[in-house]
Amino acid sequence: MKILGIDPGMAIVGYGLIDAEEDKPVLITSGSIQTDKNLSDSKRLLEIFNDLSTIIEEYRPDCASVENLFFFKNQKTVIPVAEARGVILTVLEKYNIPTFSYTPMEVKQVLTGYGRAEKKEVEQMVKIAIGTDTLPKLDDTVDAIAIAICHMRNNIEV
Repeated sequence: MKILGIDPGMAIVGYGLIDAEEDKPVLITSGSIQTDKNLSDSKRLLEIFNDLSTIIEEYRPDCASVENLFFFKNQKTVIPVAEARGVILTVLEKYNIPTFSYTPMEVKQVLTGYGRAEKKEVEQMVKIAIGTDTLPKLDDTVDAIAIAICHMRNNIEV
């Protein structure tokens, strides 16, 4: 089963696709969709829509796990992130991809056993899970991989 993990954002959407056929996830691809802050919000959202559509058409995931908005320290970013998440959910629905949501705390709990784990602890567990010494540079991409692993470990049937 191919699981697409997505960390939504207006500026950066992280994604990570894993193959979960075995007990150990295999990373197929990962990366980010980055939008230009000088563009209008509508153009940025359209870019997210188009780029995510291309990723889905190329890799054909069986399901997706998307980070759920839970708590935001910066109130200025909550609405744009929510808008981007809405576009992401729309694309997934367009392609009939079963979608599951996880809060950051749930992802941390599943990966580390502690819902308030530090980012470095989550990164370490992602490295161990996919069997690598190096991770992508962007936190958003690493978070997306973690979200995909979280879904795999929850053993949710689609």
